[in-house]
Amino acid sequence: MKRIGLLSDTHAYWDEKYRTYFADCDEIWHAGDIGSLEVATRLAALHPLRAVCGNCDGGDLRRLYPTRLRWNCEGADILMTHIGGYPGRYAPDIRNQLYARPPQLFISGHSHILKVQFDKSLQLLHINPGAAGLQGWHKVRTLVRFTVENGAFKDLEVVEIPR
Repeated sequence: MKRIGLLSDTHAYWDEKYRTYFADCDEIWHAGDIGSLEVATRLAALHPLRAVCGNCDGGDLRRLYPTRLRWNCEGADILMTHIGGYPGRYAPDIRNQLYARPPQLFISGHSHILKVQFDKSLQLLHINPGAAGLQGWHKVRTLVRFTVENGAFKDLEVVEIPR
């Protein structure tokens, strides 16, 4: 069993509240647009960090983090990328991979819009944690916490952080 803290689109913004929000987590996953090496380093100091680079991430982050990451967590197949779209409207760059071999959990960021949606056609859970940073038009910053156990996802929580 692993407790996961998931965020995206920090755009170089560090919030000391991340320490509190991720205190009971085993890993932190970042779905891109980290924005600075400092933010990645601070998150990795809290818990092991899995991350992908986003369209706004510079060369230093692109050298450290791939554009796509696929791995197994507690028996669940996970695929994460920054620009992924959502069920029924997946981004062209990822669509073929999703349809050829759907993961159990597909994570993307980019839109700054929180979405947790089950794709019945592919039998996968899609999560976009919204935006945890200040850059953008969103009025509420968000992140997500959940548990992965025996290939299943449970205890999902959305954390809303006022701007």
